[in-house]
Amino acid sequence: NPVSAVADVANPLLIRLSFANPFPNGANLTLTVNGVRDLAGNTLNNATANFAFYTPQRYDIVLHEIMVDPSPQVGLPNANWIELRNTSAFTINIQGYRLNRSSGQSGPLPSYLLRPDSMVLVCTGSAVPLLAPYGPTLPVTSFPTLPNTGETIWLTDASGRVMHSISYDLSWYQNAVKAEGGWTLEMIDARNPCAGSSNWRASTNPLGGTPGRLNSIAANNRDQAAPQLVSAFAPNSQTIVLTFNEPLDSSRAATASFAVSNGIGNGSNITALAPAFTQVQFSTPAALQAGTVYMVTVTGVTDCSGNAIGNVNTARVGLATPADSLDLIVNEILFNPIPQSVDYLELYNRSNKILDAGSLFFTNRSTTGNLGTILPLSPANRLIFPGEFYVLTENADLIRQQFTVRNPEFLVQSPSMPSFPDDRGTAVILNNTGRIVDELSYDQRWHFALISNREGVALERIDPDKPTNTSDNWTSAAESAGFGTPTYQNSQYKKDIGAPEGSITVNPAMFSPDNDGFEDFTLIEFRFTEPGYVANVTILDALGRPVRILQRNTTIGASGSFRWDGLNDKQQRVPVGSYVVFFEAFNLEGKKQTYKKAVTVARKF
Repeated sequence: NPVSAVADVANPLLIRLSFANPFPNGANLTLTVNGVRDLAGNTLNNATANFAFYTPQRYDIVLHEIMVDPSPQVGLPNANWIELRNTSAFTINIQGYRLNRSSGQSGPLPSYLLRPDSMVLVCTGSAVPLLAPYGPTLPVTSFPTLPNTGETIWLTDASGRVMHSISYDLSWYQNAVKAEGGWTLEMIDARNPCAGSSNWRASTNPLGGTPGRLNSIAANNRDQAAPQLVSAFAPNSQTIVLTFNEPLDSSRAATASFAVSNGIGNGSNITALAPAFTQVQFSTPAALQAGTVYMVTVTGVTDCSGNAIGNVNTARVGLATPADSLDLIVNEILFNPIPQSVDYLELYNRSNKILDAGSLFFTNRSTTGNLGTILPLSPANRLIFPGEFYVLTENADLIRQQFTVRNPEFLVQSPSMPSFPDDRGTAVILNNTGRIVDELSYDQRWHFALISNREGVALERIDPDKPTNTSDNWTSAAESAGFGTPTYQNSQYKKDIGAPEGSITVNPAMFSPDNDGFEDFTLIEFRFTEPGYVANVTILDALGRPVRILQRNTTIGASGSFRWDGLNDKQQRVPVGSYVVFFEAFNLEGKKQTYKKAVTVARKF
């Protein structure tokens, strides 16, 4: 029974009832009225009315289909739009709901009763006449701009609570042609709203989409995969933010366990971060120390489908240190991809610092030497630990198809990439103060000379500790490695073993120049007690005849190396056999040193 009943003074036909206990959400209720009299004295007894009470829950209204790139037109109007679907069993008034992206939000939606399992299109006012023939259409002010890739969109109710969010990119189309425009992205299973890319694909309808109708790819696509911990970041010494591969149940996350190693202990003040709920922030009981790598272990979290986290529940974390010169280096570059593929740029953290990709940038240089458009390595904070690789590309799927990617977590899809010309160009890495951390000016002539077709062949750095812009420190990725090694150690990696003071060494003393990734070249390493020498380096055959002039009157430092690839001056393979490296060094003070070292060229048969 109600605890109070108040007649509405302005409208005598209304009586407002208040109850001691809240209505159960989603309940079907019956109200029975006795003893109510009208002004003539007539009494109403045993009158009943049925009604339902429902407060919409998260994921009751979902983003169901989106047209982010309507051009070139396939069959639908040239307009951006978003389709909303009611996945609940109740009619919901979406008045006051808004569409959001990082740069702002739309105006509120007008009053509209969205019935169970039905759809409505939302667009700008000018697009309503174009879309209305396809189904119910609502205009909204400040309809958000929908970039073609790399964007998060979310829907909020009238109170600002997040109802659903998606973070789409070009890979969601799973079709390179349709990703060029004119086709919508459709959700496969509306009952599985949090699965991300695994629950979306390009429409298969000949018109390019299915506005106002059941999606063309609709099917059962139940989420049975456990959520995974992807990465961790510490914005300060007592706060850690974890990133997961899919949205979490925010209420379960608040009571989960987040343990930090090295005696730090369990986290507190736990919050799942809107709008995507793929991140959890918590406080640590003790401060993290700079230079220390910690391990975070998560238990007790579930995704929005109820799947509990499995064994992919640990991540490294630490306090990031600003990058200085040559902390992060250009380690490998693919600048001449095969047709229908894309470039990639591999970076390597050769320092003992923990670096934040979110505070680093990359670009190129024009032919006049000016820096190009400066792009972030990552739109969000992301740690690069000592000895880790970081590979940037515009299409990660194409790189995975062409090359072996041993560490997929190091392969990062960038919304855009600088232009890296096929003949020669520049790749520049900068920190957040604008200081150049590393800069490579590459040349196609640095490739192994006997490779006739250089399309799809990456250029690899040989020694990360040697100068970047030295041609002898770069060569083609080995054929045995698929001509590229994104995300792991270069196929042509060779560390300078260090020649004794005042000497040269040839490493290895026997090599086979066949680009198979095993001892394809030899390094002639030198080390002197002082800089300022000029070097002449010649390769002689067994009869003492010059076959290759490696260097002529080249100014050198106190230490370094030159590379011989087993070719003669005509860029032809030398015959198998023994050769001599004749190394002559002199300075302006009249000091002169000469060395002869044997080297053998072998061949596999």
